[in-house]
Amino acid sequence: MDHSYRAALAGNNNGGRPGRQRPGFSTNYPQPEPDPLPVREDANSRIFGFVDDLFFQAKIQETARKLNVKVEFVKSEQDLTDRIKQNGEEKPSLIIFDLNSNSVKPISLIPKLKSKLKKTSVIGFLSHVQGDLKQKAHEVGCDMVLPRSAFSQNLPQLLRRHGAAEDETSG
Repeated sequence: MDHSYRAALAGNNNGGRPGRQRPGFSTNYPQPEPDPLPVREDANSRIFGFVDDLFFQAKIQETARKLNVKVEFVKSEQDLTDRIKQNGEEKPSLIIFDLNSNSVKPISLIPKLKSKLKKTSVIGFLSHVQGDLKQKAHEVGCDMVLPRSAFSQNLPQLLRRHGAAEDETSG
């Protein structure tokens, strides 16, 4: 039997059959990078993160650096309170939680922070298979709960939106 037709299909990675790709899954459309914010040397951090995972810390820091946004990582509620006091009257606009954190208990800490910081958004991220944890996080006051992949994909837009000063966002 002549199998020479297979050579023509060898570069095709969809199981050797042309036209077998699932619609909507074949092409990855890159998100455009948002424009960086103007540099403000005197700016306080408006975004804080309870993130243990060093990979995600590095990813958040690098994205923030590209956007000229200051992000600080904290290890405890007291650490966050001290940093907020250093900022004076300016409250954080965003607190990021790794909902699988080992250093804090996000499910018990989120309601405490939401009662103190009413206008602060709280975003949590977790593994996409943790449906129960996602539901609990919403119940205790987490404004947005994202799978790790969606959090990574939307990180530039989130940091830019929450990292801008009040006068820049209201214009």
